[in-house]
Amino acid sequence: STGGRCDAYAAEFDLEAEAYVPLPKGDVHKRREVVQDVTLHDLDAANAAPEGGSDLMSMMNQMLRRRRTEVTDKLRAEINKTVNGYIEQGIAELVPGVLFIDEVHMLDMECFTYLSRALESALAPIVILATNRGECVVRGADERAPHGIPRDLLERLTVIRVRPYTAAEMSAIVSARAAIESVQLSEAAVAAAGELGTRTSLRFVCQLLSPARILAAAGGATTVDKAHLDEATALFAHWSETAKEN
Repeated sequence: STGGRCDAYAAEFDLEAEAYVPLPKGDVHKRREVVQDVTLHDLDAANAAPEGGSDLMSMMNQMLRRRRTEVTDKLRAEINKTVNGYIEQGIAELVPGVLFIDEVHMLDMECFTYLSRALESALAPIVILATNRGECVVRGADERAPHGIPRDLLERLTVIRVRPYTAAEMSAIVSARAAIESVQLSEAAVAAAGELGTRTSLRFVCQLLSPARILAAAGGATTVDKAHLDEATALFAHWSETAKEN
């Protein structure tokens, strides 16, 4: 709201009944908030890079004596401490990332030990582990554990229940994949692809889309029908069939 008229003009208006206030002095300061997304790796790399002068002698020394940059545990601890301080002060906000590790049974005991230690940090991301193994030997150890993961790490995980796709779900996935590959499928071909996927695999059905399209184009058709899919299935066998033949 307006505080009043500047007192520098008080003598110019005799009949004014407004209040006069002194003219503010000094610089005008503006406050602007800048939001920047930075990862912990960016901070580690920026603080690990060597710094030198811009003169000719410093540039020559950097070329002759190259320093190898390394992100040490001490540097990580200092950066984590600084970031935690920023979060407590409200200057920064932590947005956890997602780390997806497929075929986790291929990790050895040393990797699992490092992963368990990293998960204890407050800055740890959301970790998703995927494997298709049952009970097997943990690499680097003599013990057998479910999914090839040490039992102490398994106690800290939440197992997500999965189930095989139904024929209707496979038909929907194949239909979406066909739309991406610009393959027009008839309704009978979509239903047949779903049934074939339940007997073989979803990847095998998706790989048959290109041969079926070529067979349909060779016959002068623009839409892949069930007959074209059956012909492609007769030409290319699934691994389960070839294993039985041998």
